Amino acid sequence: MPGMEAENSKPLCGIDEAGRGPIAGSLVIAGVVLTGRVEGLMDSKKLSEKRREALFDLIRQNSRHHIVRFSAKQVDQLGISRCLQQGLKAIQQHLCECHYLFDGNSTFGVDNITTMVKADDKVEEVSAASILAKVTRDREMLEFAQKYPEYGFEKHKGYGTKAHIEALAKYDRCAVHRTTFRIKALDEPTLF
Repeated sequence: MPGMEAENSKPLCGIDEAGRGPIAGSLVIAGVVLTGRVEGLMDSKKLSEKRREALFDLIRQNSRHHIVRFSAKQVDQLGISRCLQQGLKAIQQHLCECHYLFDGNSTFGVDNITTMVKADDKVEEVSAASILAKVTRDREMLEFAQKYPEYGFEKHKGYGTKAHIEALAKYDRCAVHRTTFRIKALDEPTLF
C-alpha cells in the first residue's frame, strides 16, 4: 500500500494473528511498525521454518512491535472474537498514532482499523506481523511438545490433523487444549 504513510503522515502498523483455528495452544496477535528494511518478507505460511526464525530476529531489530497472547483457557473463556478484539485494542495502545492494517475482513468492532484480505502476502508490515505471530506461537507449541509428548505438538502445532485426533481419542485433552472447540471426528456434541 505505497503512499499510505505519506497520505496520513502516520506510520503503518501491520497486524496479523496465528492460532485462530487450532484445537490446542494460544491465539497470538502481533502488530509491527517497520523502522528499517527487512528483505524477504511474505506471508509466514509461505516461508520455511528456518527462514521464519531468521526473519523473526531481523523484524524485532528493525521495528516497533507488540505481541499479544491469549492462552487456550482464555480463548475458551472469552471466545476467539473477543480475544481478537482485545488484542487489536492492546496493539493500538502500545503502538500509538499509527494507521492500522489487519489481515482479513473484520475489525471485530475495533475503531480505526482497516482490513485487507491476504494483506499478509501484499503488505510488508502485515507480513512481518504474520511472522512474529507464527514464530511466537510455534515456539510455544514446541515447549508444549516437551511437556505433553504424547500429542505430537511439534509436528501439527495444535491443529486438528489425523495424528492429533488419534492422540486425543487415546489420551483425551490436556491443559493446553481448547475445551470449547468441538471435534466432529470424536463425535463430540456441540455446546449450543
